Order: sequence, then C-alpha cells, then structure tokens
Amino acid sequence: MARVYATPEQLTAWTGQPAPADADRLLMRASEDVDDALTAAVYCTDTAGMPTDPAIVQALADAACAQVEYQQATGDDGTGAAGRWDSVSIGPVSLSGRKDGPADAGDVDLAPRAHRALRRAGLLPGVIW
Repeated sequence: MARVYATPEQLTAWTGQPAPADADRLLMRASEDVDDALTAAVYCTDTAGMPTDPAIVQALADAACAQVEYQQATGDDGTGAAGRWDSVSIGPVSLSGRKDGPADAGDVDLAPRAHRALRRAGLLPGVIW
C-alpha cells in the first residue's frame, strides 16, 4: 500500500485554495515523489512505514503539499508528462521559457519548497554511513 503523507484538507490549508477534485490522486503521486527523494533518509516508522516523529510527519505532509502546488503551477497533472513553463502566470508571478525534465528518468522533479521542508527536517541530504 502506498504511503500518502497529506490529506486534501492539509493541501487546502497549504495552498489557501480549495483542493482539486482529484486531490487524493495528486497527493498519492506527490507522496511517491517525496519517497523517491528520501531514498537514503533514516527516520523512525510504524509497522505501516509511516513516520512516527511529529516533526517528520509534518515535514512529509508539507513536502507532499508543496509538490502538488508545484505541479499545479507548472501544469503537471502528477504524471510528469507536462512540459515545464513556456508561459505560466500565477497572480503577479509570471514564468516563461522552457526547462527540460529531470536529467534521468529515475530522477525526481522535486518542488523547491518540498526540498526545503525535507532539508529543514534533517531528511536531506540523506546519507547512510
């Protein structure tokens, strides 16, 4: 069973916007992206593989919400098939140009805010000694 780190309610709180109709699917895909980014991270989990430390729980929820927010802003539907930018406007912010996807098919295009949430929680960079 896939681990999902955030709820549609948490996504609404994170973005300040109503969660999209497919929020459960988007959060599942975003949680998979977060898991891929944490390949070498070490933290305590329960028998279902979910984190037990409240700070880690919150960091993973924040990262999943940030990932969905990023995908929505870049026009991605969670599949990774959407192009990057070419012209995106969100309120006063406007992005243009084109960016290729991750260098390797196995790389994760992790949202900058998701990366920062994981780094602040001590989960990145994950190094096993």
